[in-house]
Amino acid sequence: MEVLALQPGPVRDTGEYLGTLISRRSITVYPQVAGYVQRIAVKPGQQVKQGQLLLEVDPRRERAGVRSAQAQRASALAQQQYARSTRQRAEQLLREGLMSRQDYEQAVAEAAAAEASARTAEAQLQQQQVELGYYGVQAPFAGVVGDIPVKVGDYVTSQTALTHVDQSRALEVSVAVPPERAAEVEVGTTQVEVLDDEGKPVVSAPVFFVAPTSDPRTQLVELKAAFDNTRGLRAGQVVHTQVVFDTREALRLPTFAVTQQSSQYFAMVAVQGDGGPMVAQRRPVKLGGLQGNYYEVLEGLEAGTPVIVGSLQQLRDGQPIQPKPVKQLPGEGPGVGGAADAGTGGAGDAGMGPGPDGGE
Repeated sequence: MEVLALQPGPVRDTGEYLGTLISRRSITVYPQVAGYVQRIAVKPGQQVKQGQLLLEVDPRRERAGVRSAQAQRASALAQQQYARSTRQRAEQLLREGLMSRQDYEQAVAEAAAAEASARTAEAQLQQQQVELGYYGVQAPFAGVVGDIPVKVGDYVTSQTALTHVDQSRALEVSVAVPPERAAEVEVGTTQVEVLDDEGKPVVSAPVFFVAPTSDPRTQLVELKAAFDNTRGLRAGQVVHTQVVFDTREALRLPTFAVTQQSSQYFAMVAVQGDGGPMVAQRRPVKLGGLQGNYYEVLEGLEAGTPVIVGSLQQLRDGQPIQPKPVKQLPGEGPGVGGAADAGTGGAGDAGMGPGPDGGE
């Protein structure tokens, strides 16, 4: 008959809630110019790099303006070169006494005006080129493209939302918990775990934010934790989460070492018989919450007690046994602590229900 000596182990006080994943970098993209959409270069959900073209507004009018500005700059540069040459000749003639001071000063003024005109033309060309660049809407950073509500041919302005770009590499998980549970949260210590479909943690991160007030609609308090997304999660995704409010040491009893009669739970332990062999003794126990493959023991057993973990249905109270150590301990599971509660982001706190003893 296999027996297991009870020893303290970690028991977690947890709560399960629905959470929402939020991108730490998310932006709605607007055009900086007005015009008709000429080309859409990406698709919703596509991964893009920083600076990658997302959408192009018809730039033909602006291109014509750039060509006009280039022509004006060329003319201004020619005028500048001619005015410089004229000023140089005037300086030579003035030194030789073949030009009056008044004519020389006029040549200098015309050269300065030509210089100013050339600078103005250059600035105008640069401005036109910058504005032409606005017709190509680019990704501000690497991320995932959201919905694109416009289509080719639509007229857009600087107030038209074209799409949004989310960076899913760094995510936050937002969880709403009851105020009494939020009071137990320690920033930087309390962990929030994102669970997979089987209830196993795939991400764990410490809380960095606790809302100072409750949401007036739900009376719940928001918690946030940030993590580096290496699991392919997406911004906006609703996930099951588990908040670990506390971890303590307590006696734990394997689930397959427990029997039930009506509302009372029992464990079979190995004790020394009256001057004879070891016998099985049935003991009533008070249990806390289920966590993985273990119940927390509240009353009825002590550390080191040899608990029988096999063939319980075949045992009778007082039956002689030959105990031997258990070959394999039961596996640890994620589970939910006995003091856990569960809720959603938009509903009140709903407890997991009482433990096997009918208490909290």
